[in-house]
Amino acid sequence: MGGQYRITGDKYPRMRRRRGRRRLVFLAVASVTALGLVGWGTLQLIDVFTGKGDKATAAGTKGDCTSKVGPSAKASTTSTAAGTLPKPGQITVNVLNATPRSGLAKQTADELKKRGFRIGDVGNAPATYDKKVNGAGILLGAKGAAQAALPVLGTQLSGAEVKTDGRAQADRVDLIIGTAFKSLAKKEDADKALATLSGPRPAASASPKSC
Repeated sequence: MGGQYRITGDKYPRMRRRRGRRRLVFLAVASVTALGLVGWGTLQLIDVFTGKGDKATAAGTKGDCTSKVGPSAKASTTSTAAGTLPKPGQITVNVLNATPRSGLAKQTADELKKRGFRIGDVGNAPATYDKKVNGAGILLGAKGAAQAALPVLGTQLSGAEVKTDGRAQADRVDLIIGTAFKSLAKKEDADKALATLSGPRPAASASPKSC
């Protein structure tokens, strides 16, 4: 009986049991993995349809350097009030003719009066400037008029040279007509220049945050 009923190694019952256990373990792991993937995919779909995915994306970019529209960014679009400038009616202009052409001072003074300026002395320029102004003219006034009355008067005559002297009265200035003078600026152009000068000036834009 010993040789007839000998069980060979490849038919040993324990080998079949071990192989079956491995299959069961593999199937169990595969099932758990599949269920996990299905569950994860379901959660992702829920996040997409409920909008939570967007919140996650926003949270992820919170640390990034991006420009934001806020009070600091709005500073570039706001304006600051321009410095107080006198109106033409608050400025007295002495119109002085430094050219050989007669009647030029009165003609210019009359036009400035129509544009709202007050007129002071009208006549020939003093010896310091007579026949010595080659340009369109000189706007002369006190140092305090350099950022007030003189720029306002300058809107009426393009190309005029601006100078200051030691006078104390800032609202009384001189318009000395030079040999290159042809006429005052057109009224509509002068009005536009005056509106731009008197209008608000753009504020300095906020510097963007450096990354």
